[in-house]
Amino acid sequence: MDETLRQVGELLISSIPTIIGLLIVWTAYNFLVHRPLQKVLAQRQALTQGAIQRAQAEIATAEARTAEYEQRVREARSQIYKAQEANRQKVMEKRDTTLAEARRQAGELVKNARADLEKDVAGAKAVLQQQSEALADQVIARVLGTAKASAAAGGR
Repeated sequence: MDETLRQVGELLISSIPTIIGLLIVWTAYNFLVHRPLQKVLAQRQALTQGAIQRAQAEIATAEARTAEYEQRVREARSQIYKAQEANRQKVMEKRDTTLAEARRQAGELVKNARADLEKDVAGAKAVLQQQSEALADQVIARVLGTAKASAAAGGR
């Protein structure tokens, strides 16, 4: 067993340069490769996450602007509809006023035409009355003139 312990001791002593070399390689790897690689990966992760966060922030900003734009469009449409309704109301009022004025004028024209017609009828009746009286006088004069002529002819 002493021999085994001695061989293990010699093995351990002979492995010391290998262990030291391994520690030197591990330390060099850690300083030269692993730490810079971790820094680069951390920077990439930060940049990637930062880009994602910026993109999300820009998306949120764009959505907010879109919502604001849509709200403004709705308000503009509402104002347009209100203006159109007000304009339509003004046009309807103007049309009603014009129609009422036209009706009033038409009523006056009808009233004046009726008055003129009544005057014409009254004038025509007066003329017919005068003509009928004149005709009656003529008829009477002829009848009487014929009767006088007959009486004169009969009395001769």
